[in-house]
Amino acid sequence: MALLVHLKTVSELRGRGDRIAKVTFRGQSFYSRVLENCEDVADFDETFRWPVASTIDRNEMLEIQVFNYSKVFSNKLIGTFCMVLQKVVEENHVEVTDTLIDDNNAIIKTSLCVEVRYQGTDGTVGSWDDGDFLGDEALQEEEKDSQETDGLLPGSRPSSRPPGEKSFRSKGREKTKGGRDGEHKAGRSVFSAMKLGKNRSHKEEPQRPDEPAVLEMEDLDHLAIRLADGLDPDSVSLASVTALTTNVSNKRSKPDIKMEPSAGRPMDYQVSITVIEARQLVGLNMDPVVCVEVGDDKKYTSMKESTNCPYYNEYFVFDFHVSPDVMFDKIIKLSVIHSKNLLRSGTLVGSFKMDVGTVYSQPEHQFHHKWAILSDPDDISSGLKGYVKCDVAVVGKGDNIKTPHKANETDEDDIEGNLLLPEGVPPERQWARFYVKIYRAEGLPRMNTSLMANVKKAFIGENKDLVDPYVQVFFAGQKGKTSVQKSSYEPLWNEQVIFTDLFPPLCKRMKVQIRDSDKVNDVAIGTHFIDLRKISNDGDKGFLPTLGPAWVNMYGSTRNYTLLDEHQDLNEGLGEGVSFRARLLLGLAVEILDTSNPELTSSTEVQVEQATPISESCAGKMEEFFLFGAFLEASMIDRRNGDKPITFEVTIGNYGNEVDGLARPQRPRPRKEPGDEEEVDLIQNSSDDEASDGGDLASVSSTPPMRPQVTDRNYFHLPYLERKPCIYIKSWWPDQRRRLYNANIMDHIADKLEEGLNDVQEMIKTEKSYPERRLRGVLEELSCGCCHFLSLAEKDQGHSSRTRLDRERLKSCLRELESMGQQARTLRAQVKRHTVRDKLRLCQNFLQRLRFLADEPQHSIPDVFIWMMSNNKRVAYARVPSKDLLFSIVEEETGKDCAKVKTLFLKLPGKRGFGSAGWTVQAKLELYMWLGLSKQRKDFLCGLPCGFEEVKAAQGLGLHTFPPVSLVYAKKQVFQLRAHMYQARSLFAADSSGLSDPFARVFFINQSQCTEVLNETLCPTWDQMLVFDNLELYGEAQELRDDPPIIVIEIYDQDTMGKADFMGRTFAKPLVKMADEEYCPPRFPPQLEYYQIYRGNATAGDLLAAFELLQIGPAGKADLPPIHGPVDMDRGPIMPVPVGIRPVLSKYRVEVLFWGLRDLKRVNLAQVDRPRVDIECAGKGVQSSLIHNYKKNPNFNTLVKWFEVDLPENELLHPPLNIRVVDCRAFGRYTLVGSHAVSSLRRFIYRPPDRSAPSWNTAVRLLRRCHVPCNGGSSSHSTGEVVVNMEPEVPIKKLETMVKLDATSDAVVKVDVAEEEKEKKKKKKGTAEEPDEEEPDESMLDWWSKYFASIDTMKEQLRQQEPSGIDLEEKDEMDNTEGLKGPMKGKEKARTAKEEKKKKTQSSGSGQGSEAPEKKKPKIDELKVYPKELESEFDNFEDWLHTFNLLRGKTGDDEDGSTEEERIVGRFKGSLCVYKVPLPEDVSWEAGYDPTYGMFQGIPSNDPINVLVRVYVVRATDLHPADINGKADPYIAIRLGKTDIRDKENYISKQLNPVFGKSFDIEASFPMESMLTVAVYDWDLVGTDDLIGETKIDLENRFYSKHRATCGIAQTYSTHGYNIWRDPMKPSQILTRLCKDSKVDGPHFGPPGRVKVANRVFTGPSEIEDENGQKKPTEEHVALSALRHWEDIPRAGCRLVPEHVETRPLLNPDKPGIEQGRLELWVDMFPMDMPAPGTPLDISPRKPKKYELRVIIWNTDEVVLEDDDFFTGEKSSDIFVRGWLKGQQEDKQDTDVHYHSLTGEGNFNWRYLFPFDYLAAEEKIVISKKESMFSWDETEYKIPARLTLQIWDADHFSADDFLGAIELDLNRFPRGAKTAKQCTMDMATGEVDVPLVSIFKQKRVKGWWPLLARNENDEFELTGKVEAELHLLTAEEAEKNPVGLARNEPDPLEKPNRPDTSFIWFLNPLKSARYFLWHTYRWLLLKLLLLLLLLLLLALFLYSVPGYLVKKILRA
Repeated sequence: MALLVHLKTVSELRGRGDRIAKVTFRGQSFYSRVLENCEDVADFDETFRWPVASTIDRNEMLEIQVFNYSKVFSNKLIGTFCMVLQKVVEENHVEVTDTLIDDNNAIIKTSLCVEVRYQGTDGTVGSWDDGDFLGDEALQEEEKDSQETDGLLPGSRPSSRPPGEKSFRSKGREKTKGGRDGEHKAGRSVFSAMKLGKNRSHKEEPQRPDEPAVLEMEDLDHLAIRLADGLDPDSVSLASVTALTTNVSNKRSKPDIKMEPSAGRPMDYQVSITVIEARQLVGLNMDPVVCVEVGDDKKYTSMKESTNCPYYNEYFVFDFHVSPDVMFDKIIKLSVIHSKNLLRSGTLVGSFKMDVGTVYSQPEHQFHHKWAILSDPDDISSGLKGYVKCDVAVVGKGDNIKTPHKANETDEDDIEGNLLLPEGVPPERQWARFYVKIYRAEGLPRMNTSLMANVKKAFIGENKDLVDPYVQVFFAGQKGKTSVQKSSYEPLWNEQVIFTDLFPPLCKRMKVQIRDSDKVNDVAIGTHFIDLRKISNDGDKGFLPTLGPAWVNMYGSTRNYTLLDEHQDLNEGLGEGVSFRARLLLGLAVEILDTSNPELTSSTEVQVEQATPISESCAGKMEEFFLFGAFLEASMIDRRNGDKPITFEVTIGNYGNEVDGLARPQRPRPRKEPGDEEEVDLIQNSSDDEASDGGDLASVSSTPPMRPQVTDRNYFHLPYLERKPCIYIKSWWPDQRRRLYNANIMDHIADKLEEGLNDVQEMIKTEKSYPERRLRGVLEELSCGCCHFLSLAEKDQGHSSRTRLDRERLKSCLRELESMGQQARTLRAQVKRHTVRDKLRLCQNFLQRLRFLADEPQHSIPDVFIWMMSNNKRVAYARVPSKDLLFSIVEEETGKDCAKVKTLFLKLPGKRGFGSAGWTVQAKLELYMWLGLSKQRKDFLCGLPCGFEEVKAAQGLGLHTFPPVSLVYAKKQVFQLRAHMYQARSLFAADSSGLSDPFARVFFINQSQCTEVLNETLCPTWDQMLVFDNLELYGEAQELRDDPPIIVIEIYDQDTMGKADFMGRTFAKPLVKMADEEYCPPRFPPQLEYYQIYRGNATAGDLLAAFELLQIGPAGKADLPPIHGPVDMDRGPIMPVPVGIRPVLSKYRVEVLFWGLRDLKRVNLAQVDRPRVDIECAGKGVQSSLIHNYKKNPNFNTLVKWFEVDLPENELLHPPLNIRVVDCRAFGRYTLVGSHAVSSLRRFIYRPPDRSAPSWNTAVRLLRRCHVPCNGGSSSHSTGEVVVNMEPEVPIKKLETMVKLDATSDAVVKVDVAEEEKEKKKKKKGTAEEPDEEEPDESMLDWWSKYFASIDTMKEQLRQQEPSGIDLEEKDEMDNTEGLKGPMKGKEKARTAKEEKKKKTQSSGSGQGSEAPEKKKPKIDELKVYPKELESEFDNFEDWLHTFNLLRGKTGDDEDGSTEEERIVGRFKGSLCVYKVPLPEDVSWEAGYDPTYGMFQGIPSNDPINVLVRVYVVRATDLHPADINGKADPYIAIRLGKTDIRDKENYISKQLNPVFGKSFDIEASFPMESMLTVAVYDWDLVGTDDLIGETKIDLENRFYSKHRATCGIAQTYSTHGYNIWRDPMKPSQILTRLCKDSKVDGPHFGPPGRVKVANRVFTGPSEIEDENGQKKPTEEHVALSALRHWEDIPRAGCRLVPEHVETRPLLNPDKPGIEQGRLELWVDMFPMDMPAPGTPLDISPRKPKKYELRVIIWNTDEVVLEDDDFFTGEKSSDIFVRGWLKGQQEDKQDTDVHYHSLTGEGNFNWRYLFPFDYLAAEEKIVISKKESMFSWDETEYKIPARLTLQIWDADHFSADDFLGAIELDLNRFPRGAKTAKQCTMDMATGEVDVPLVSIFKQKRVKGWWPLLARNENDEFELTGKVEAELHLLTAEEAEKNPVGLARNEPDPLEKPNRPDTSFIWFLNPLKSARYFLWHTYRWLLLKLLLLLLLLLLLALFLYSVPGYLVKKILRA
C-alpha cells in the first residue's frame, strides 16, 4: 500500500526568489528541490511516495507547505494547503487545484496544483466473538445450562405470539396472549414506586384492540397451558401481565420520581496504598524511593540502599472529602526515584499512573498484590523501567473491603500474570498520541460586567465582546491549553492539544473546559467530560478512541454575569448544569506511536500545535428546528413565589433566552451558497419575502405573566382554566438527528426491559406465581427489540456529515445488539423456576449495557430548559434532554416525551437544590412538548388532549401555518376524586424524639386536602377517605378515562411551632370510572396498593392507599356509589376507608418476649432509671413490667406477655409493630427514651407445621438452612461431612440412620481417597529429589502451627471457591430440584463429589483423606478462621433472642443513612411471635409445656449471672496509620462494664500489622456488663493516645445462643499438647447437657466407638493417648463427632460454633463507615457456677529463632574486566565480593581485593558471618533498629530472607564500579552448579526450571552461582560467577563451634594462592614492569633485540667500511 503525491506547480507567487515545498503525511515530511530565482510560477513537477502499513483513514490529512528558501536565515512560509484524504480513499485518484492559506488561516491568492493517488489493498478483520460481552463466568454457565435443558424442550419451541405480530408494540399497548378479556379481578402487584400505567379493562364493552387485557395470575396458568398445547409449562412466557406498561392513550409520559441531584455532593473516601516491593529496576547500584501521589498529595517510602529490588512493605492512606466526580478523576501515581535526599530531588526511574475511578470499578474496589509496570515519561522509546508490587484500594463510605487471602508468595512472583491492570487491558501497552482538536466555539456568555464595557466604550469607542476565551484540556494528570482569543463570543482556534500516554490509558475521562482569561483569575465558562470508554471499543473489531469533529454542548450556571457566581461549581462540571453556556466544536484522534522511529520526540510533555481548519458543514447541515410547548397546568408553586406574577420561559441553546442570551440576534444564517449576498439584511429585519415560507415567525418563548392563586397554605397555582398558553421557538442546528434516533431506539428497548425486570422483581417480592414466565416474556421482548434495532439502524448508512465515531459506534451497536438478542434468546430457554433470580441478575447486565450504548458522546441539539421566572428573576428550572422530545416519522425513533404531556417538577438550581431545600417542589407543570424539523411540523399538535381551538397571534392574517399562542378547551368533564388513605409505614423521623406527627396532603390539579395528624408515630394508620368535589378536567372523556392526570401525595410532620416539615412524596394515578360505567368488579372497588415514598433520592417509607376518579354525569352526584360507612364521630367528620377497599381482617395473637434493655443513653441529661417497654400494633398493645433499678438489673422480671389484634389476612398489608421505651419519672411523668418500628412481621409469624408432610421437621430445618432437598437425599453441607440418607421418621418402627465418619464407608468418598493416593504417589515421583515432609514432632508444634495451617486451608478454600462457586450452587440446585433429568451420570457425580471434597475445610472425624492432595501438608489439627465476624456466620446469634435498636432524634439527611449509628440510644432485647388464633387442633404441646411462656418454651432464666470472659487477641492487619511517619504504635485496650484494661506498656513500635498474641481474663456479670469493646490505640510519647479503631461484641446473645458460642468445639479431642481441650466440660458432658436442654432422646453410648442421639448414630475412635503414650478407652471422640454434626439432629439440631478465630473490622466513630483495619480474635466465656476452666492457652507470638549464616566466598570466575592498564591498555579487574543479608546493607561485608585479575578469575577464601533472627512460620527475618537518631525506640521490621552477593571492581581514586549481583532467597534458591562451566545465566533469571533448595532444610550448600547486571539495552547479561559455600547453624550450634570472620581464628581459612600479578605496580615498579612487559611482549622484545643487533651491525659496517676501503685501496 502506498500514497503517491505528484506536486505539479505553484502559481501566483509574489516577487522573485528561491522556492522550496514541504509535503507532510502521517508526520513524515519530504522536501522538494530548491527552485532558484523563480517569479510568479514555481514548476516543481516532483513525485513523493509514502509506503503505508495501515489503511489510510478518510479523516487523515495531507499537508503541503510552500516556503521562500534562504541559505542563511530560516525559510519563510508563504502558505499552506491541507487536504482531507476522504475523496482519495474513496476514488484512489484525485487531482486538485486550490488556493493556499497563510498562518493566520486567511486565504491568499497563491494556488497550487497537485495529483494524489492511493494504492490500497482490501482486507477485512476476523469474525466477532460472543465472549467479548458476556464477561465473566456467565457464558460458560449459559452453555452448560442450555445443554442440560435442550433435551427437555420439545422440538418446536412454542412462540408466544402469532408469527406475524411484532412484539415491539408501538405505544406500549401490550396484548396478552390469547387476547382474553380479563373477567376477574386484575392480578395486580402490591408494591409499586409508581402505578401510573395501571389500567383495567372494562366490563361491559368488548375489549378494544388497543387495550391490554389484565388477567389474574391463576388464569394465566391454564391459558398458558392451553396455548402451548399442553407443552412443558417451562417454556411459556408472558407479556406484561401486571399491565405495568405505559399508558393506553399514550398522551402522557411518566414523571421522574427522584428529585434531588445526587452528583456534586461531597462524600468521604479513603485511598489506601501498600507499596510492598520493587523488582527489576533499571540502573546500576541505585538507592530507590517510591513516591505515592493521589491528586496533589504526595508521600514517600523510606530509601533502600544499593539494590535493584528493594522491599518496603509500607502502607499509605489518603483521606478525601469530595464529590464522586472529583474523586474518580484524581490520578494515582507511583514513581520510583533514585538517590533522593534533602539536597537533591533525585532522578526519576519510572512512573505508573491510573485514575481512582479505574480502581473503584474493580471488583471489591481494589487491586491486591499486583505489579505496576514503570515507564519513563521523558523517554518513551525506552522500554519498561521495572515493577512495583502494591495493593491499591479505594473505599467510599459504607463500602467494606474484603482482603483477599491470596495463595502463598510463590504465585505472586509471577509478575506477568499479576500486573496492576484492569481486566482486558493488554500487558504490553504502547505509547500513543492523543490529539484533541479544538476548532471553534459559539454562544459564549458574557463574562464581564456591562459597567466595564461602557467605560471601555466611552474611552475607546468600540463595542467588544465581553469574554476572552481559551480552552484547557486535562488528561491523565497533565493539562494543555490553547491560545486566548481576545473579545470573542464566537472564537476560532483551530489548534490541537497533544498528549502522549500509554494506550489503552488507565484514566477514563478527559476534561475539556472553556475558560475566560482574566487578569485576576481565570474562571471556567463550561466543562465537558469525554469518556474514553464511550468513544472507543476494545473488541476484536473495535476502534481506537475517535470523536468528531462534532459539537459538544456545555451547561452550567445561568448566563447573567455576576462577580460572585454562587453556581460556579456547575461550570466546573460538578452537578447538573441549569443553563446552556456554550458549544464547542472539537475532535479527538489517537495515533499509536512506533517508538523505534528515531525522529520521534521522546518526551511526553503536552504540545499545542495548529490544526487544519475544517469545513463549515462537516459537523452537519444546518437545519431549522421547531420547538412547541403548551402549558396545561401549573400548580404546587412554592408560596415564597406566590405574590409576584409568574412566567415560564423555555430555551433551547440560546434561542428563546430573552433575559440573558446574547446582545446580538443569534440567528445563524441558513447556510446559502456563496453568491447569495442578500442574506445579511434578512437577518436584520424580518422582511415579508419570507412570509411565503411559512412566515418568519418571531419565536414566543415565554408565557404571559400571571398572578398565582392560593391552593392551600403551602402552595399556589396558576389559574389557566380552559385557556392554556403556548410557546414556540425556531432554532438552527446541524442536522444530526440520526444519532439521537439510534439512542432513542435503544432507550425504548431499555425502558421496556427495565419495566419488565421491575415486574419480575415485584412478582418475586410479593410471591406471585410464575415470575419465570414473565421473565421469559421480558427476554422475548428484548430479543425482538434488538432485531428491530438492527433493521431500523441499517438504514443509517451514507450520511455526509457522519464522523468516524458515528460509523464505528453504529457498527459496534449493531454487533452488540445482535449478540444481545441472541443471548436473550438463549437465556430465555434457560429460565427455570429456581434460576429466576440468577437470570434476573444477568438481565440487569443487559440493561446496564443498553444504557451505556444509548448514551451518545457526540451531542447535537442542546437540552431544553424550562425556567420559572418571578419578577424577571430565575427561580426554578427543569431540564429535558432534547432527544426525549425529538419527533421522527418512525415510531421507535421518536423521543419518549415527544408529543406527550409530561409532568415536570421544577427544582432549585445548583447547591440550593441540595438537602431539604431541594425536596420541596418549586412548581409542578403539566407540559406538552414537540421538537422536530420545521418542515415536519404539520402534526405538532397531534398528541394534545383533544377538544381545543387554536388561538393565533393577531398580526399574520391568513397565515394558517402559524402555531397557536394559546389553546382554548371547549369541553370539560366534572369529576369527583376519592382518595382512600389507609396507612403509611417506615416514615422518616422528623422530630427529636425519633418519631413524627405525620399527616398526608393530597394534590390533584388545583385542589388539595389533608388527612388528620396522628401524633408520635412512624407508621400512621389514618384510615381516612378524602373526597375532592367539582374537579374540572379539560379534554375528551375517553382520554381522561385512560390517562388521568397524576395525583401527588406529600407527607408532612406537624410541628406545634413553625411550619410543617416535609417528609416525603409519592405519585399515584387514579382509577377512573366514567358516568356510563357500572361500579362493580373487576375494576371496582379499587384495591389498596403500596406506593414508595421518596425524599430526595432516598426512599422514605411506603404509603398504602387507593384512588378513584368518578365522573359526575348529567344526573349529578346521585349516580355515584354511595359513601357508606360510619362517619367516625369521635374523630370528627372523618370518613373511614369504605368496606370492600379496606383489607379483610383476622384475629391474631402477638406474644412478646421481654428480656431486657441495654446501653440506654441519658435523656435530657438525666439517666434512665425505671424504664418500661410499650408494644403497639394496629391500635392494640401491651406493656412490659417496670424495671425498678436499671443500673442494678436491666432485665424484666415478667418474661412473656401477649395481646390480640385484628390484622389483615394478606401478610403484605400487615401494619408495622412499634416498640417504644419510656422512662417512668416521679409524679407520674413519662419520658420517651427511644423507639423502634418493626416494619415487617413476616419473620416473626409462626406457621403451625403441616403434619401431613412426610418429614416436616427436617424440611423446616433444611429450608431454614436454604437447602433444597426436603425428603432427604444426600445433601452435602459446607462443613465437610457426608450425610447418609436422612430418612423421615416413620412412626411404626424407628430407623437407625448411620452417620459414618470413617471415610471408607461411602462409595463416593472411596473413589476420592483412591484418587488422592494416586495423586500423592504422582507427587512423590515428581519431587523425588526433595526429602519427604516428616510427620511433625508434637513438641515442635504450638498454637501458631495450628493457626497458620488453618489460614492456609482458608486461602485454599477461597481460591477454589472463586472459579467454581457459581457453578456449584447452580449444580446443587439443579440436582436437587430437577428430578426429570433422570439419574446423573456416574462421572458427573464423582466430579461433583470431588469439587465438594475440595471445598472441605477440615478433615472429618479422624481426619482421613480430606486434605487437598495439592500440597502435602503435615497433619496438624486445625481451627476455623472466619474472614469476617462470627455474627455474620450465625445470623447475629438471634436464634431466639433478637436485638432491636432504639432510635431517637431526627433521621439525618445524609443520603446513605449512615447517620443511623448516632441515633441509637439503646437496645431492647426480646422477641415476638405472631400467629392466628385459634391454633389448629393438631398442634400438640410436648411434655413439660409451661403456658406462661406460650410459644417461648425452654428459655433460660434471665437472672444476673457471673461469667469469666477470656479474650484472645491474635493480631491486627492493615491498621490506619496514626503517626506522621505513616506508621502506628498500636496496643490493645479492652472495656467490659467497669473493667477497663489498657495494655499500654506492651505497645508494638511502628507497626501496622502487629501480632499481639495475648489473652485477657475479665470477670463480668450479665446482663449489666454484656457489651465487650476491643479497641486498638496508638501509643504516643507525648499527648493522649489516639484511637485507631474499635469493635464491639455483644456477649449476651452469644452466651445464650443455641449455637453455643461460649467456647468453640475443637476439631479433635486431646488432653495434652498444643491442641488441648479448653472447655471445662468434656464433649460427653456437653452432649448430655444439650440433649437434656432440647429434650432429645440420648445420648446412648456403646458399643465402644458409637453413640446414638435421637435417631442418628455417630461413630468414631474409642481410645485416647495420654502424655506418656498410654492408650485409654474413652467416649469423648464419638461425643465430639456427634457435637460436630449436631445440625443433623432432627428438630433440635443447629450448627455449633467450632473452635475458631474471627476477623472483625475496626471502626472509628470519627470516620463512620470506613474500616480502619481488622482484628483477629476469639472470645471464650465460662459461667462462674461451673467448674473453673484451665489456664488460658499460650498464644504469645513466636519469638524469632536466632541463626547464624556462614558464607565462604571461595573463588570467582569469568568476571568482566573493567580497567585498562596504564602502560599496556590491557583489560583487567581488581575484584572484591560484597555480601549482605538484611534489607539495607546494614550488615554488609566485603572480601579483600584480588588485584589485577586478567582472566576474571579471583581467589578469596573469605568468610562472612551473618547472625539473624528468623520466623520460620512467616519465612521472614526480623530486624529491630532505630529508624533515625531521633526515634524513641527500636522498630521491628520483617523482611524476606534474601542473601545478596555482588562483585565490584575496586578503584583507588574514584568510586568502586559495580559489576554484577545475585539475590538468593534462602527458602528457595537455585542449587549451585558443580563447576564454573555448568554455571549459566538461566539459573538466576528464573526462565528455566532449576531445582530449588532451602538452606533451612539443607543446612549446607556449596556451588557456583552466576552474577548478572543489565546492559545498555536493559537486558540481563552474565558478568561473573562466584563459588560460595553457605552453612546455616542455630545460635547454640554456632556458639559450640565458633569460627572467625574473614580468615581469622578460630578455624581460619588458608590464604588464597593468587598469581604474582596481583602486586601493586607502584610498590615494586620493576617487578611489575618485568611482569607486564616480559610476560606479554617477550617475542616482540626478542625480535626488537635482534633487529637492534642487526642495525648495530649495519651501522658499524657502514661506519667502518670507508676506513677499510681506504686501507684496502692504499694498502696501508
